[in-house]
Amino acid sequence: MAEFRLPANSRISKNGKVHKAEGASRPKSFKVYRYDPDSGENPRYDNFEVDLDNCGPMVLDALIKIKSEQDSSLTFRRSCREGICGSCSMNINGTNTLACTKSIEECGGEVRITPLPHMEVIKDLVPDFKHFYAQYASIEPWLKTKTTTPSGKERLQSPEDRAKLDGLYECILCACCSTSCPSYWWNSDKFLGPAILLQAYRWLADSRDEFTGERLDELEDPFRLYRCHTIMNCANVCPKGLNPAKAIAETKKMVAERAI
Repeated sequence: MAEFRLPANSRISKNGKVHKAEGASRPKSFKVYRYDPDSGENPRYDNFEVDLDNCGPMVLDALIKIKSEQDSSLTFRRSCREGICGSCSMNINGTNTLACTKSIEECGGEVRITPLPHMEVIKDLVPDFKHFYAQYASIEPWLKTKTTTPSGKERLQSPEDRAKLDGLYECILCACCSTSCPSYWWNSDKFLGPAILLQAYRWLADSRDEFTGERLDELEDPFRLYRCHTIMNCANVCPKGLNPAKAIAETKKMVAERAI
């Protein structure tokens, strides 16, 4: 019989800690996933109470306040705080998003925060991006040409061709889309996933790139490209409002058109 339970050492422990905000005028509860591989203990949820009258408006503000005032061992990534770097991607109340752009007011009741799903956890809210970045490197995400660059000149592009990159170059590689994709959960060893395929199409759509055929050769594979079933989770969760599913469909179209 198939076993669908988590391994014993991955099951959530009920020994979570509770941190109260004494004298809080407007308390808000945050249920945060905690995991420290060095401790040898199972993951757990800790509850932190935060006074919203003394906290910034975003979930990241609450996490920084918790780390500064209640538990300095809480671990998470963050950098720009402007929705540009993608560092603070995590799952908040069941949806992958950026903590720096997710308003606390949007979160009704208790706020539950976990790391991005499907990735191995290094500690607390920090997932291991090694495999994700290796997949990104595999598509060779840089301009590739065969002709010599005009001496002292740029490779020019018309406004119309430049407009084709809109909705592609804005990707910040936060992995919210890929880790919300069931096909990526089950086949991430072979399927590149929404984020990487969107990045791949960004170079296929670039009029200056001269390796279109070679790039399509690398993508034309039952798993690398064709595990996408257009569920659209990727477009629903993208914090930049991009549509990876459309980019994947355009790539499939390019593969089909060259075979005709």
